[in-house]
Amino acid sequence: MVAVAELRHFGRAAEACFVSQPTLSTQIKKLEEFLGVQLIERSNKQVMLTAVGAKVVERARRVLHEVDDLVEFCRASRDPLAGEIRLGFIPTIAPYLLPHLVPELRRKLPRLQPLLYEDQTARLVERLRRGEIDGALMAIPVDASDLRHEELFAEPFMLAVPSEHPLQHQPKLTLDDLRDQRVLLLDEGHCLRDQALDICNLVGIRHQDEFRATSLETLRQMVASGAGITFLPALAAEANTTVPNSGAIALRSFEAPQPERRMALYWRKGSARESALEAIGALIRELEVVRALQA
Repeated sequence: MVAVAELRHFGRAAEACFVSQPTLSTQIKKLEEFLGVQLIERSNKQVMLTAVGAKVVERARRVLHEVDDLVEFCRASRDPLAGEIRLGFIPTIAPYLLPHLVPELRRKLPRLQPLLYEDQTARLVERLRRGEIDGALMAIPVDASDLRHEELFAEPFMLAVPSEHPLQHQPKLTLDDLRDQRVLLLDEGHCLRDQALDICNLVGIRHQDEFRATSLETLRQMVASGAGITFLPALAAEANTTVPNSGAIALRSFEAPQPERRMALYWRKGSARESALEAIGALIRELEVVRALQA
């Protein structure tokens, strides 16, 4: 039933469940007869859930997660720091943290087998709830009261400006220095966009709504071309010297109190992998690049 709901196609759902399509259709009909309600509206063109069917699928997912957690709990009880662990990262942290984290995971937690996923916050939260991943590193706040989280570090923002921009002559900036500037931002769905907008709204900074980048690297190249200025998290800013056109960009930090984002590791309450996730969180805190942010 969950496979049909997710794939909206009986043939693909049957393949995902390793059964024939007639077998899958028969089992769905038996489920409907047992529950006494219609779960799926069938037509030649599409598969749609009934209102009751959508609610059943939502509860069925929770049941499947509990079963998976039961199995993981038993496995983890034998060796909490061994086996596969599925970790999600938002796109504005993954390329800059993972090169430091992965080698340390192999060295200090060698029995863990990390499977890494990159996605936007809303989709990571949904994947956590569905049990598709065990934990996710995201920026606080996340609207998910059903998840546990542990704050790991604060990451200051830096300002990236074209090398000929007037602000590049100032070693330290205040937010008031940015008043009436035009700022380039990421597209909708990126939590970094919302954080940057909060900063913009504090001092009346204008953002260029006609351009929205899909990645920090696109933003960086737009700044290098002279299209505007932008905010970069410190770890991304540190990578500036290794990308094309880095000489066309000047990076400036802010005076205290610096604008920043707070990063936390999130997981499902009662997750069987909680011990492993706590160990990974502790390892992230001790990474040299993370400790340097707090200096």
